[in-house]
Amino acid sequence: MQGDKIPIAFIQSTTENSNSIKELLSNLVSRGLRYKNGLLCVIDGSNGLTKAIKEVFGEYALVQRCQRHIRENVVRHLNNSKQDHYRRRINKAYRSEDYQEAKKLLREIISDLKSENLSASRSLEEGLEETLTLHRLVLIEDYGRSFSSTNCIENLNSQIDKHLRKVRHWKTSSQRYRWIACALFDIEQSMKKVHNYPKLPEMRLKLQQHLRKKGLDMKEVV
Repeated sequence: MQGDKIPIAFIQSTTENSNSIKELLSNLVSRGLRYKNGLLCVIDGSNGLTKAIKEVFGEYALVQRCQRHIRENVVRHLNNSKQDHYRRRINKAYRSEDYQEAKKLLREIISDLKSENLSASRSLEEGLEETLTLHRLVLIEDYGRSFSSTNCIENLNSQIDKHLRKVRHWKTSSQRYRWIACALFDIEQSMKKVHNYPKLPEMRLKLQQHLRKKGLDMKEVV
């Protein structure tokens, strides 16, 4: 609640498949991770991540899909001459602080893309609601900078790369684990706090209100 970014687990896996991620998340629960007061999960478009989150945390988890990933997935289907135009329109939609207005603008873009490029249209429509989770919770103004994209974890990954890039040969899996753990511990000391962290209690309250509306039981101590 002080806004600190804390790496708490990692696994060795070749892909983000649901079984591997489920194992990771289940391990967090066994270690005492409390999630029944609401959990905001910020992810890219990986179906494996989404499936694992739903299987482990159920309806207690709200997924916010990375808006930047969605935008770039859309524009990569388009000709270079069209990319900046649609990138600006998508950015404008996501910058809107009103959920209905943002959704309306995105629907208009989807409609225009259907005649321009069907693949781009489908890419934007896929998981649309999950890209607007912060909008629905009326948290986009305060937390869009930190939680509307996966920049946080991607920055962490780039820092890990700086620590490990000189290693040309890994002898064992155990060696990889030790080095990554040491790198994460070192990186954690210099990570900046979440933007607007003094208002985190407001986020927790809105997550809890959302769960109560769904009739979910919250027995955990805050």
